[in-house]
Amino acid sequence: MTVLARVRTYGSLVAFAHTVFALPFAASAVVLSLAQPHAPPGLWRFAAMLACMVSARTSAMAFNRWADRDVDARNPRTRTRHLPVGAVRASEALALAVVAGLAFLGFAATLGFWPAVLSPAVLLVLLGYSYAKRFTWAAHAWLGVALALAPGGAWLAMGAVPNAGIVLLMVAVVSWLLGFDILYSLQDEGFDRDAGLHSIPARFGGRRALLISAGSHSVTVLALAGCGLALHRGPAYAIAVATASALLVYEHALVHRRGLKAIDRAFFDVNAWVSVAFFVLVLADELVRRFLGA
Repeated sequence: MTVLARVRTYGSLVAFAHTVFALPFAASAVVLSLAQPHAPPGLWRFAAMLACMVSARTSAMAFNRWADRDVDARNPRTRTRHLPVGAVRASEALALAVVAGLAFLGFAATLGFWPAVLSPAVLLVLLGYSYAKRFTWAAHAWLGVALALAPGGAWLAMGAVPNAGIVLLMVAVVSWLLGFDILYSLQDEGFDRDAGLHSIPARFGGRRALLISAGSHSVTVLALAGCGLALHRGPAYAIAVATASALLVYEHALVHRRGLKAIDRAFFDVNAWVSVAFFVLVLADELVRRFLGA
């Protein structure tokens, strides 16, 4: 296999394209931090933050595939993943996780005192998620916290002081991920229960899981609105919240109407729209504030 083909294989292993879920909210935190006292942004700072996000996610995904290789081999839905079919060796996945994790720590150390000090704990949270499903049905929330560390880390990396606004944005990300990961895990409800793995659908059943997911996404909308109020954002931000809300309603309508057949579209497409649309409108709000004095 050529080097380029191997890189593509590794990119597929860690589902590199799904970075679209985490990156826009981290980018939104960067934009929102511009109205706060912060360190001079600089091109290197932006590049280092991007490198941190990509390397941290790569480490977490590679480690997850390594840790779950036996479970994936037994699950009919996941038995065609890279490690069960031998497209990537277990040692390769683990090595990728280690190298990417060290890269994350190195890039974080360039962003200031707090990013450097907190980065090992962040990495432990990211890697620890891979074992959460083995002992708690709250693993979805653990994954949400892991994703929410991206906007929180971006805020700190910009030199902005933590406040209610960024906390509420992180709460929104936790509840957003919690809600849509519950929907995704509906596919494995029976397998998880039989295999002794923990998830909200396996613990509470599909119907209650749908209610918990809907309630979680209600928290998402409230937290996004609260973030805007705390940071005194403008009309474009309000449109961002309304758009996210409409997309989440659409996501749940898809699942209620079409069941498990709609999971992939609801999980991959709609949630990508949520994060990207939110970022675009947050950026528009900042541009209006800066150039039109709104």
